[in-house]
Amino acid sequence: MEPPIRESKLPIQVFYGWWLVGITLFSLTFIITPIFHGLGFFFVALERQFGWSRAVLSVPFSLGRIEGAILGPIEGYLTDRLGSRRMILIGFALLGAAFILFSFIQGVIGYYVTFLLIFAGAGFGGFIPLIAAINNWFRRHRTKAMAIGLIGINLGALLAPLMGRAMDAYGWRAMAISLGISVLVVTVPIARMVRNRPEEYGQHPDGDPSSDPEDAAQESFLGDDDGFTVGEALRTTAFWAITAAHGFSAVSAITISVHIIPAMTDIGMSLAQAGTVVLIWGVAGSISQLGGGFLGDRLPKRPLISIAVAIQGAGILIAATIQTIEGAYLFALLYGIGLGARVPLLTAIRGDYFGRRNFASILGVSQMPMNLFMVGAPILAGYFFDILGSYTIPFLGLAILNFLGAGMILLARQPILPSRH
Repeated sequence: MEPPIRESKLPIQVFYGWWLVGITLFSLTFIITPIFHGLGFFFVALERQFGWSRAVLSVPFSLGRIEGAILGPIEGYLTDRLGSRRMILIGFALLGAAFILFSFIQGVIGYYVTFLLIFAGAGFGGFIPLIAAINNWFRRHRTKAMAIGLIGINLGALLAPLMGRAMDAYGWRAMAISLGISVLVVTVPIARMVRNRPEEYGQHPDGDPSSDPEDAAQESFLGDDDGFTVGEALRTTAFWAITAAHGFSAVSAITISVHIIPAMTDIGMSLAQAGTVVLIWGVAGSISQLGGGFLGDRLPKRPLISIAVAIQGAGILIAATIQTIEGAYLFALLYGIGLGARVPLLTAIRGDYFGRRNFASILGVSQMPMNLFMVGAPILAGYFFDILGSYTIPFLGLAILNFLGAGMILLARQPILPSRH
């Protein structure tokens, strides 16, 4: 057992799990801003400089989903075996180096290779290890803790307009170098602050008191909780229903992140105005994410998820026919509300259903079908635009997928742990 965490010198003692929530929030903001919310700015800049079609520009994001399908189970397995701290160190170092390499590309092959490295770094050091740490440190407050940590995703949307303005002023290459250096600077400090499990430090989840620190350290080995193995989880209807609902809604998120800014500029909006659209969904998403987190610890998660995914679909339905700035703002409001609420709920329900011991591995395995769902969507959206001159058809398809996901999650009843005797 590692030595206990030193008590805070603040007047009010703060459970270390909440510090991890803050670390997660900061880290996800750092990662998500450039590779999710700010993706469209790179997309437009590369289109203007190289003249590549939108289908060609979309290829790395589909290749990234294939990469995610392959690496997701590996990321989860390594997180459970090596711990979140080591994974974050590896992932952040790769991410920073990849952004610097991206700033030097001169052709489409370099673009593809560097973005695959960027996605790999974000995968190894991002969502799975960060959320696995929170899942280990919380039970009763799990959804709330995840919701607060995952606000980093929406803070990225708040920062995206600044990224767009900086790119207009200094160029995309300078932006890429700045991002790479910034990530490398924070890599070691962030990794050093991460703690894998409370039991390793003589504590319990949620900061609950322990009669004996040694007992706390042993708990993860004696039963930890009665968590599912990966194989047991795969044999449940709940696993596949959650994965389908998450996958269908995530298809929309990745495709929107790639194409919504070009779609906004197509109707005459400037990059700064398009950044405001992203800002609106970021603010709406942050508020709804907190609301979803607090409600998720008090109410059944399945209907909450269903409502959130349906609202996200309604926003995308509006995006399919956007012709005015006002329509773009309405899209951003609904899309942000749905996206913000569904993310912590869909993540926390896995911890509730399948336990702590193999959480990262189960989450990683679920990334495989989820990422396969997302392989063709960005390319297809770009292809339809190239031949039709409009995003109406692909965005309508994404809205339908969201409504299907809203129905699928209602099938995810809590599974019963199989007997091992």
